[in-house]
Amino acid sequence: MDVFRFAARDEFVNRVADLARLEDWWSGSERNVLALYGRRRVGKSWLFRTFADGKPAVVLVADRRAEGQQLNRFADRLAPHLGFRPDLPDLTALFGVLYQLARQQKVLVVIDEFPYLLPSLAARRDEILTAVQAVMEDRDSAELKLILCGSHIGQMTTLLSESSPLRGRLTPLSVEPLRFAEAQAFMPDLNAQERVERYAVAGGMSLYLDELGRSPSDLPERVCERVLDHRGPLFNDPREVLEEELRQPSVYFSLLEELAFGMRSIGDLATALGRRSNELSQYLDTLKDLRLVERIAPVTADRTFRDHRYRVADGFLRFWFRFVFNFQEDLRAGLRPRDHYDGEIAPVLADHVAPVFESLCREWTRSCLGATASRVGAWWGNSLNTYRRSGERQVEEIDIVGLQRSTITIVGECKWTNRAMTPKVLTDLETYKLPAMGQAKLRFPASGPLIVLFSRSFTDGLIEMAGTRPDVRLVALDELVSDLIRAEA
Repeated sequence: MDVFRFAARDEFVNRVADLARLEDWWSGSERNVLALYGRRRVGKSWLFRTFADGKPAVVLVADRRAEGQQLNRFADRLAPHLGFRPDLPDLTALFGVLYQLARQQKVLVVIDEFPYLLPSLAARRDEILTAVQAVMEDRDSAELKLILCGSHIGQMTTLLSESSPLRGRLTPLSVEPLRFAEAQAFMPDLNAQERVERYAVAGGMSLYLDELGRSPSDLPERVCERVLDHRGPLFNDPREVLEEELRQPSVYFSLLEELAFGMRSIGDLATALGRRSNELSQYLDTLKDLRLVERIAPVTADRTFRDHRYRVADGFLRFWFRFVFNFQEDLRAGLRPRDHYDGEIAPVLADHVAPVFESLCREWTRSCLGATASRVGAWWGNSLNTYRRSGERQVEEIDIVGLQRSTITIVGECKWTNRAMTPKVLTDLETYKLPAMGQAKLRFPASGPLIVLFSRSFTDGLIEMAGTRPDVRLVALDELVSDLIRAEA
């Protein structure tokens, strides 16, 4: 059997750990089918094609056509490898032929977008998968290495669930968005600020990083060309992807548009959309299952906590719903992309970048101070009662809180602005926020927590103040970025 060749192999970027896991599976004795899944645009197809390069392999790509048409295409694709054109009346027959293909030698077969081959009705789907499971019982008599790949997270996780007829016969491999340090290969020759800004706009999806990160042109130019120009490849991409995944997309789009401006509670979302909270729960659960939205609680919260907040999980999706979604008709009608960027995006870009910067600061804390804090997250809670009664302050928020055995060992604040961080940030933290945590009966070490402040720059006054206090540490942007990249190396 001829080996598979991927012409773009040399253009593949990163995914070192995922490729290593695939190679271990290929070289090992495991005969289970590998379930490779992840969101659209995350880079699954490039990953499995890069892995298949140089191996005896066949790639079959499913789509939305009728089952019979697809199986006929697969029969044509398999004929040269089998020496005859197989009869494939159903999915069970396809699996039987794939095991037959690997009777004499080790063969890799990938079925991309496998859920498209399954019926939508659960009962019929389980009936077909039960028949497939019976064919899989013969897997020890062949050297087939089979990958079932899918972008529909819900359907792929259903295949892996305890109730699935294929339970115990699938090994999962989830392809996650690239973390900041992993994405650096898409951003050569950029300074620390540019790297954070590009990552905040592009997110961790390989396609978006490739479109927005690689170019030597500046970020505004790239966004105007690839995202804001109605002929650009990313102008309508999130809409097209989501409309494939979601029923009643209007409700989901409204939720994502609202969340693009920042974290919201379900009550805030209900008020903004004019719907009851219990109506929105199912929509938010779907978005969470699709890994488009995250539900967040304070790092100190227990299982009884109810005041969760929601946020968009992907930087590019958040950027698109905030700056593109509601302006598409204007951009199609002649609004110049650069005018839109200068008027609507540039003045508030720092506001968009700030949550990503906060996430990177939490990642730095886990990486560099993990021995001091085993759990790291954000915190929010009621202000001191005296301030609440006077109406002066109602809620306190702290960007970074680190816990070690239920004791708060680290607190930190992050500021992504053009202005240098001043001593007021430290004063407010110690005057209002730490006392509010004490009021909430949260525990500190006898010596108090380590205070870590993150910013692009600091005033001389804050630098001088921190220099006299061993419990205060300042982390500038260049140090943050270099430490994160070094930790990944």
